[in-house]
Amino acid sequence: MQTQLAPEFRNTPDGLEAEAILRKCVHCGFCLATCPTYQLLGDELDSPRGRIYLMKQVLEGAAPTRKTQLHLDRCLTCRNCETTCPSGVEYGHLVDIGRHIVEQRVQRPVLENATRTLLKEGLTSPLFAPAMKLGQGVRALLPAALKNKVPASAGARARTWPEREHARKMLLLAGCVQPAMMPNINSATARVLDAAGIQTVVAPEAGCCGALRTHLNDREGGLADMRRNIDAWWPVVQDGSVEAIVMNASGCGVTVKEYGHALAHDPVYADKAARISALTRDLSELLPELVAQLQGRVRVRGDARRLAFHPPCTLQHGQQLRGGVETHLTALGFDIKLAAESHLCCGSAGTYSVLQPELAYQLRDRKLGHLAALTPQCIVSANIGCIQHLQTGTTTPVKHWVEVLDEAVMGTT
Repeated sequence: MQTQLAPEFRNTPDGLEAEAILRKCVHCGFCLATCPTYQLLGDELDSPRGRIYLMKQVLEGAAPTRKTQLHLDRCLTCRNCETTCPSGVEYGHLVDIGRHIVEQRVQRPVLENATRTLLKEGLTSPLFAPAMKLGQGVRALLPAALKNKVPASAGARARTWPEREHARKMLLLAGCVQPAMMPNINSATARVLDAAGIQTVVAPEAGCCGALRTHLNDREGGLADMRRNIDAWWPVVQDGSVEAIVMNASGCGVTVKEYGHALAHDPVYADKAARISALTRDLSELLPELVAQLQGRVRVRGDARRLAFHPPCTLQHGQQLRGGVETHLTALGFDIKLAAESHLCCGSAGTYSVLQPELAYQLRDRKLGHLAALTPQCIVSANIGCIQHLQTGTTTPVKHWVEVLDEAVMGTT
């Protein structure tokens, strides 16, 4: 697809990257079949092809409108279209550029702005943990919409962290909301790695991976989060005391793996960011090694054997990691299956379920319908947002896959 950039975008990093991406576009329409919002709404402007058309217009000098902004907002950034695209169009990078440009040129209503500010500042604030604890204490009294965002309190085991030291060490990003909302994901990760002879290290200064602010169109805030994490990790990366940086939230994983891309034009951080990205591994990428180390030491209870797996979009499309979780948990004795339409987004998508609840809950219910058909004893996923979002629509337990593996290791003798 040929484009003639408007003067203000020529020879700028955004303009040059967008132009290179647009050259790959052939408007074939393969992505229409895998775009969640197009599947629900049937509007081409709510598909990757339509949004690319809107962004191309803006890059060529057309003035964006609230309608432009609305169609870009409705995108889940699931990147399913990237998996489908035969031309290799990096739609995720293009939509980040397009949203950033439109955000600067289209004024949002006051309430919309306030909601976005509250999300990006509140979810990353030190006050989030005490606020979550308070919410959990009065959860039964909360209205349904708010109750959906407050998971039940975790048990005491969620705070149990292994104390053994190992020669092998890996960094773990604790995340911004995960320690307060679902602390057992991190502690279960540490226990499973400990059982495999790996010590989990957490840098207290590290926080949000940067995805939250970036996807709310606060690019500079997102880059600041990335730089802070790089500074927090760099001493142990530089001295070689850790062999990898592990992500147990696939949304964080896809973001940290792209630090090198996001900071490529930063003369101070470009090389460090590339190094951090190269060291980053999704927890599922360690599964082959974990299976080898834990084989024969995992005992799966009969009432926890049958699992339905929801692969997050950030895992299967963003990181292009597919099949590993099912294959390796099966090798450890679990009966784990994928549901129909496993490639489609569940509707969580970070803050999407807050900002676009109508679409988000339609996608959730569609996803849960397929998962329920498998009659699982537990639904497992690999990202806190998906886990919390799905749990709001079902009484079947929804957990991170590492939690069920941890329970099985815990039960061995």
